[in-house]
Amino acid sequence: MAPKTSSRYRCSNCDFVSLTLVGRCPSCGSWGTMEREEILPVSSAPSGGLPKLVTLEEAPPERRILSGLPDLDLVLGGGWLPGGVVLLGGEPGVGKSTLLLQSCSAVAQGGTKVVYVSGEETPSQIASRAKRLQLTLGENFKVLVCDDVMKAIGAAEAHGAELLVVDSVQALRHPDASGWPGSPNQVRAVAENVIGFAKRTGASAVMIGHITKQGAIAGPKALEHLVDVVLVFFGERTSRNRLLRAEKNRFGGTEELGIFQMCERGLVPVSDPSALFWGEDEGVAGVAMGVPMEGSRPILSEIQALTCQSPYPYPKRASKGIELNRLQLLMAVMDRRCGMSLRTSDVYLNVAGGLAIQDPAVDLAVCAAIASSVEDVPLDMKACFIGEVGLAGEVRPVPRMAQRVREAERFGFRRFVVSAKDLKADGLDCSRDDIIPVRNVREMVKLVLG
Repeated sequence: MAPKTSSRYRCSNCDFVSLTLVGRCPSCGSWGTMEREEILPVSSAPSGGLPKLVTLEEAPPERRILSGLPDLDLVLGGGWLPGGVVLLGGEPGVGKSTLLLQSCSAVAQGGTKVVYVSGEETPSQIASRAKRLQLTLGENFKVLVCDDVMKAIGAAEAHGAELLVVDSVQALRHPDASGWPGSPNQVRAVAENVIGFAKRTGASAVMIGHITKQGAIAGPKALEHLVDVVLVFFGERTSRNRLLRAEKNRFGGTEELGIFQMCERGLVPVSDPSALFWGEDEGVAGVAMGVPMEGSRPILSEIQALTCQSPYPYPKRASKGIELNRLQLLMAVMDRRCGMSLRTSDVYLNVAGGLAIQDPAVDLAVCAAIASSVEDVPLDMKACFIGEVGLAGEVRPVPRMAQRVREAERFGFRRFVVSAKDLKADGLDCSRDDIIPVRNVREMVKLVLG
């Protein structure tokens, strides 16, 4: 007689578990997110034989499979890892399937067996995209159109697949799991079986995940905990630029940024990101140049600020590319430390090219752009501003200063406004005439605006 199973309810937004059905999650407050799931009985004795214990010396050496796209390899930490599971998320139409199809073409030409499982497209549609991108797939690339994850995994294992692509995890279903495809129970069951296939066979697995209107990957939050790598592919609809970041990576860092451009032949890695995000605006007030680090690469970035007298009692603050809270903090520093009041002004901040910057090294550039806009005085476009700004108004040094300066010099910049502290510690020669050290924001404003 089969053991009796019980059920519980799990929030698809925060993974809170309740034994009874409630309309609103007691943990996160979301409505209609409690989904029913079965609780499997726990056996006191292991089934089958015991697993083998091994030492770390007996573990096989790491062997990466190059994806064929240098920026994708950079974000992954060296390529696809055998036995690793990657979740790739992104908005509809951003190019997730195109990115993986291009990688599959390069991997298959290298002799690796690739199985592409599609629950949303037919083989003719995939072939049409490959023809448009002028890709050569060869005999090592196989397509399987199926919505049953168990059949798909069985076919991939019988074929000896070394790279399995699932497009998408919300389109497949598990025959024994409750709910419709895309529901939390189904997504969890599909992901667990794909992960089990990768760990059992040593193959690399990639799952495409849809993005909700809130910007999160659809499905239970546990899905991101189960996989080894979570990649997010995003970009503006009106721009050809596409950015790839790792939100989680067990096999590498999460600081790297992959930059692509969508062209007629698909996604092309950008070899010179600084040229992409620099607009070369001359003689315009409110424009300053900074050099943030994206992982191991410095990227020359144009910071644009616009201030104007607000017609409303509550002035508006808007920021794109830099966190709004960071902008408000820097505005408060300039008000208190520089006497530059912005309380009745609308303030708009933008990073040219759609780049989202998290590096605090652009704080000084943001302050310079705001000061330039307030006074309506253009800055020297051959000057770069590199430094972090504290609440006391002090300008703090940032790491890899010499590398940032070299990147700016490559584009013809000849003046560098930096922190006056610890210049020698990062390999920067403080005796150079083009290095202008400042101790605080007030000194910087007096320097650039008189």
